[in-house]
Amino acid sequence: MEFQFFGTSSGTPSKTRNVTALALRTPWSLHELRAIFITHMHGDHCYGLPGLLASAGMLNRTAPLTLVGPAPLKPFLEGVMATTELGLPFPIDFVDVERLGELEVLDDVLPDLRVVATALSHRMPSWAYSFTEREVERRLDTAKLEAGGVARGVAWGELQQGRTVTLDDGRVLAPRDWLLPGRKPLKVIVGGDNDRPELLIGEARDAEVLVHEATYTEAVLKKVGPGPRHSSARMTALAATQAGVPNLVLTHFSPRYQDGNKGPQTMADIEDEAREAYAGQLFLARDFDRYQLDRQGRLSLCT
Repeated sequence: MEFQFFGTSSGTPSKTRNVTALALRTPWSLHELRAIFITHMHGDHCYGLPGLLASAGMLNRTAPLTLVGPAPLKPFLEGVMATTELGLPFPIDFVDVERLGELEVLDDVLPDLRVVATALSHRMPSWAYSFTEREVERRLDTAKLEAGGVARGVAWGELQQGRTVTLDDGRVLAPRDWLLPGRKPLKVIVGGDNDRPELLIGEARDAEVLVHEATYTEAVLKKVGPGPRHSSARMTALAATQAGVPNLVLTHFSPRYQDGNKGPQTMADIEDEAREAYAGQLFLARDFDRYQLDRQGRLSLCT
């Protein structure tokens, strides 16, 4: 499983960071894109959508595209398309995030992933999306097959594909008896804006990766007050620790925090605060960072 950040700033762009966006990787092409998930309707999380769709149209995309998000997403996009005369050469299927659990529409769109939405706490309705592998490949128990006198060949391939096999000697082999236990399905959670990261503890207990905002440090959050409804690095780190998530990726940083070591407030302040409350593998996302999650649940930053 692979994902890439296209923006890691909150509210407004900075010299080094655009506003928040992340892609769960399939081949990087607007023709290949299957679904877009909007966490909430604040501009820094949805204003880029019309331009993205327009680009896909100019590249002659024709395949349907699924948009998942809050109910206002549909009239917002329809209004932009009407006022700007944006005609798209492909159909759009809107899915209200609040009905995501009732519908099976994503089964065809993303057959390899199970998607769950969790309501968060922000100034407007905001959501997190969990992406979990639906099926995990299982390896043949080759030692058992050889000990049982099952010769390598077609039978092995059929069992690997989950098909029952009848041998020439009349034995019937059921796949469940000849496959090793599968590994744990990989799970990644991507949160929208949220001032209560503890809301994700339950959903994150079996996740390998949590991607969550860390807009401020505690000191700045106290000065700003509760109005913006965002999380500090410490709040997010504590929730990740309580959930036992092995990999935490922080994003959505206030532009006041500068990259490098210059300035009164830097990204090092965010990192130091998070590390005080979280002992797992910690990443502070940068624009265009690409991460790889291997089958054993190990997350690495691709170079």
